[in-house]
Amino acid sequence: MPSMSDILEASRTQNLDVQLRTVGPFFRITAKSLESENEVGRAEGVIRVWVGGRILHLDSMKLRRETIGMEKSIFGIGLFIGAVAIRHGYDCGCEKAELLAINDSDLYHSKLVRFYGRLGFKAVHEVRGSSIRDIGHMLVWGGKGTRMDASIQQLMIKWCSRFTTSSN
Repeated sequence: MPSMSDILEASRTQNLDVQLRTVGPFFRITAKSLESENEVGRAEGVIRVWVGGRILHLDSMKLRRETIGMEKSIFGIGLFIGAVAIRHGYDCGCEKAELLAINDSDLYHSKLVRFYGRLGFKAVHEVRGSSIRDIGHMLVWGGKGTRMDASIQQLMIKWCSRFTTSSN
């Protein structure tokens, strides 16, 4: 499985400087273009202790407009940011990652669900705001969308070859 240094080195070969900062259980991952030195993306979340163990709670990911003009796709940058988050969760002893594919628009929502599905996440609940069960999800996630979970170990195994440098 790729180490955190493998992932960070692979990001540098793509002219990205990806950094992880933590404060207690909270984390923030930022990605800067090495060419422009502008921030092109960020993700935030928390390591939660739950009944079944630790969970990597991916709260938000934002990619900047500058990514549109970059050679790599917006999802490529998101993949690097996500890989750092997943590795961080793995290093913290998490077995599961959770997120909400927010439903701001039908078109973008369906793209998010497909993207996260390709990464290895599975839909576990549609948060529509129409049931009592949705209230808890909406309080935690701040909106409507598709709740998705994935095994941290399976994500690491599935994507390990993507983040190994040629010197390994």
